[in-house]
Amino acid sequence: MRTRDAALPREIWVLVSAAFVIALGFGLVAPALPQFARSFGVGVTAASVVISAFAAMRLLFAPASGKLVQRLGERPVYTAGVLIVALSTGACAFATDYWQLLLFRALGGIGSTMFTVSAFGLLIRISPPNARGRVSGLYATSFLLGNIGGPLVGGALVGLGLRAPFLIYAVALLVAAAVVFVSLRHSALAAPDSGAGMPAMRLREALRSPVYRAALGSNFANGWVVFGVRVAMVPLFVVEVLGRDAGLAGVALTVFAVGNALVLMVSGRLSDRFGRRPFVLLGLVVCGTSTIAMGLTTNLALFFATSLLAGVGSGLMNPAQQASVADVVGSKARGGPVLATFQMTADVGAVIGPVAAGVLAQHLSYGAAFAVTGAVMLLVAVPWALAPRLTREPAVTEATER
Repeated sequence: MRTRDAALPREIWVLVSAAFVIALGFGLVAPALPQFARSFGVGVTAASVVISAFAAMRLLFAPASGKLVQRLGERPVYTAGVLIVALSTGACAFATDYWQLLLFRALGGIGSTMFTVSAFGLLIRISPPNARGRVSGLYATSFLLGNIGGPLVGGALVGLGLRAPFLIYAVALLVAAAVVFVSLRHSALAAPDSGAGMPAMRLREALRSPVYRAALGSNFANGWVVFGVRVAMVPLFVVEVLGRDAGLAGVALTVFAVGNALVLMVSGRLSDRFGRRPFVLLGLVVCGTSTIAMGLTTNLALFFATSLLAGVGSGLMNPAQQASVADVVGSKARGGPVLATFQMTADVGAVIGPVAAGVLAQHLSYGAAFAVTGAVMLLVAVPWALAPRLTREPAVTEATER
């Protein structure tokens, strides 16, 4: 029997289900949050700061999250992170002024980075080494489906009042935290809870790996292009360059997500069989060239087509990229700071990318903005092309890169 097709451990399905609930809830509050902030009599800029505060706290607290995972283990940090997001989200529903809303939302960013880093670390430990790409694709797909469904449900719930989505999400998170805690409490696979007795991979050790350094570069580009510029520039391009209705901008974002969903699980599974590097390289090239082409389109059909291809490229790259980091850390070592740094690179890219693209679009053109954005992805393909293949995991003797 081919081991890559073997049934995955139950613990992985628990984390995948929780990821769907978390992503669904994040999308649930997204339509209500800007309007809720504006209800306190503030301007558009102040309302945007509430959204940015969440991302900023994720970035600032990521190093501390990595250290917590290193000292306490993944399970308690994961549970605590979900509870912090649940409580802060519930508190948002009871905010009486703008500054309270800003504070509560920012606190949620701390919990978000805690469960993100710890979930990644736990998945590394409990995933079979020959199924890491498959698990990464499955986990990413659950988040993607939640992100797609969340805004649809959230838009309907706004009719119940701007505070209702926050309360519903808070309750859902409490249930998710309880399910994960109970399901993994006696799991031998997910134990130990503490980092005691487990070798710890230091960041400087991981940085010696050309594969890890290449993954940092590609994740930075992923944050720049996919999480940053795509969200910030696509709506503006559709309206200001193509002259179409703003509602079609949302369709373009959905088309990207569809392209992503089409290949995520397949690319993850195939990367377990044929290696990580081919899929990362192919994904970077497809997403990078498609992004450049997006800025050159003159009609909506071509823009949708390039958006779809960019989504396919992102879907090809991400599972293999995350699995490669798991290969570097290995299943017998704890690498909180290593995983936190990997996460931070995407967050930094998501912060820098929209600003850089906005300056280019304002002073040169949207075509220049998309061209530079795509070039960033093509540039980080070089370290991947030069990186050697891993032959074994740190601290273990199993093959990790084929």
